[in-house]
Amino acid sequence: MVFDFDWVDAFADAPFGGNGCAVVHGGAVLSDATCMAYVRETSLVECTFTGPSEVADFKVKYYLASREIPFAGHPTIATVAALLHRKIIGEGALTLETGAGIVAVEVAGGLITMTQVAPEFGARVPADVVAQVGGVAADAIIAPPQVVSTGLPFCITVLRDRAALEALRFDAAGFAHYCRHLGLSSDDLMEPYWITLEGATAAGDTFARLLLAPPSPPEDPFTGSATGAAASYLWANGLIDGPRYTAEQGHGMGRPGQAQVEVLGPRDAIAGVKVAGRGVVVMSGQAYLPE
Repeated sequence: MVFDFDWVDAFADAPFGGNGCAVVHGGAVLSDATCMAYVRETSLVECTFTGPSEVADFKVKYYLASREIPFAGHPTIATVAALLHRKIIGEGALTLETGAGIVAVEVAGGLITMTQVAPEFGARVPADVVAQVGGVAADAIIAPPQVVSTGLPFCITVLRDRAALEALRFDAAGFAHYCRHLGLSSDDLMEPYWITLEGATAAGDTFARLLLAPPSPPEDPFTGSATGAAASYLWANGLIDGPRYTAEQGHGMGRPGQAQVEVLGPRDAIAGVKVAGRGVVVMSGQAYLPE
């Protein structure tokens, strides 16, 4: 079967920044095995596969190299950027059917804003358990780590400074211990999301990293779903003064990415999170894939 695809750098305003995602138009009909094999073929963290929807404007399926996931942030930006590139949509509002529910999107002036669902606050994880995953000391963590989801769950872990963030090294044994602590397998769990309350540049308010376990690449350049979860955590715990800020990620990888973030609602009753960024198409073509 032949499918058109676009390779998009999301949360970037120029090629080779932010996080890449291949968008396979009409690919939602493909099997899980084919979708995962396609992700592995690209060496990207995630790819999306679109299709028609009875409840939204488009259906979007999200895949890692190892499994399907219900939602992902940078692939959402990439998918909408690809639809714009092909003139399938124009500026304005649209909705996407995802495994995490209906995601509302607004496009204005090339800026793509997705509204992630209201956060679910899950288990708190001891700092020493999370610290082992990143190979850092527990006292580098300045707030109680907690699993938070705005469509995909991450353990939000706030580090004291950029030096601690840059010192992170993924520890497979530490991740296995972390999974056992939560009573979940690595197939059911995303890695911790590490964030510090200073930007990578003067324009940023936060800087973050996501280190990944195989078979994914070692690090995610920009994580839009975790950005929404982190924003909810920071706002709910009084770690940011206002609900709007600029999030940065990927600079240490040579792939700088940036998002404009707005938490909706008061600290004790968050209704959702807006995460906005741009997407740049860097290549397009056709994929020849088995059903």
